[in-house]
Amino acid sequence: MPGSSAPQESTFARRVRRARERRGLTRAAAAGRVGKSSEWWKAIETGRLRMPRLPMLLRMADVLALDDLADLTGDARLASTSYRNPAHPALPHIRSALATYRLAPPAAAPPTVAALTARIRHAWLVWHGIGHHRSSVAELLPALLADAQHAARALDGADRRKALALLAQAYHLTQLYLSFQPTPELVILAGDRAMAAAQDADDPRAIAAAAWYMGHIHRDSGEAAAARVDLALQAASLLRPEAHQEDLALHGLLHLAVALSHAKTAGAGKAEHHWDIADRAASALGESYAHPWLVFGRGVVDGYALTIRTDLVQTRAAVRIAADLRTQTVPSATRRAYHVIEQARAYSLAGEPIATVHFLSQAQRISPETTSFNLFARSAVSDLASFGPAAIRPQATALAREWGVDAA
Repeated sequence: MPGSSAPQESTFARRVRRARERRGLTRAAAAGRVGKSSEWWKAIETGRLRMPRLPMLLRMADVLALDDLADLTGDARLASTSYRNPAHPALPHIRSALATYRLAPPAAAPPTVAALTARIRHAWLVWHGIGHHRSSVAELLPALLADAQHAARALDGADRRKALALLAQAYHLTQLYLSFQPTPELVILAGDRAMAAAQDADDPRAIAAAAWYMGHIHRDSGEAAAARVDLALQAASLLRPEAHQEDLALHGLLHLAVALSHAKTAGAGKAEHHWDIADRAASALGESYAHPWLVFGRGVVDGYALTIRTDLVQTRAAVRIAADLRTQTVPSATRRAYHVIEQARAYSLAGEPIATVHFLSQAQRISPETTSFNLFARSAVSDLASFGPAAIRPQATALAREWGVDAA
């Protein structure tokens, strides 16, 4: 007689298979993104393996773009967002700033474009700087959003268009703050408002930047690849990369967005083609160039080459890039830490836990708030604290404790 767990396992297996097929992923692609082999994923879908522990379920839910673990487990009490997205203490203030509609014009005069430009530039320096960038920028955002909105409404002509482009940047900063928070609807809201402001500004560069950030939203939410690729390519067509240095940087950035989108859906050839275009743009701009707030340049293009290979589950290529990657060339602590986390993800994919913990610890030293809110980093230390080799378990446990992560 079959055991009592067999029907549950069979139902779980069917749910996983249906979710993967709806997402348009192969078994190899889905498995690689959670650091497992295609044979492991096949064993899950055929019921040969039991339902994994919570940290792995959360990774699977992320890959399959599911907001509720009940879509996999059948247990409606398990909402994955309640486990995987820790809330930053300032989140209520940012939510309030986004939800406040100032219908009557303020009595004070709006800030000048020059003053607003200086404040936006400072906020970007804070975001990319060393330290607790998320907490620091959260102190600036409510007033910055209010004043940028005021300027965009009150100023006229060319100044109004400039204020709208700056308002789009304020929304980009808000979207970045909201990333890895338990409020996906606010991320979408900030991204949509940024694109609307950029279009109202009639500024191709502002539209290009908004398309880059909208691409992140579409990829993370499982939006159809064709939609996000089309958006990036349309925005790129508005630029003049042959005439302006910044246009060339944004053109390269948007082709990087297209490459990342194709890598998410296992489109290796197209991913490589568009990464090559970004690579040529970075080379033409020179080794020392980096966009002042989007940070596009040589280091970022090399860093995303690792993300693309890891998403494509090209393990050997990913590890080779991870071993040679020089993240110190990236002039942003937050972005640098992200690429170091991607080094950890590549080594996790290759089944090398010692290197995984090494790079997670390095990322923690570079930017604590980038690492502690990263979903892969949190789930990886949870697994390694319980099941990793004895030599690294104390280090993984210390990271898990510091980030408020429960062991698996």
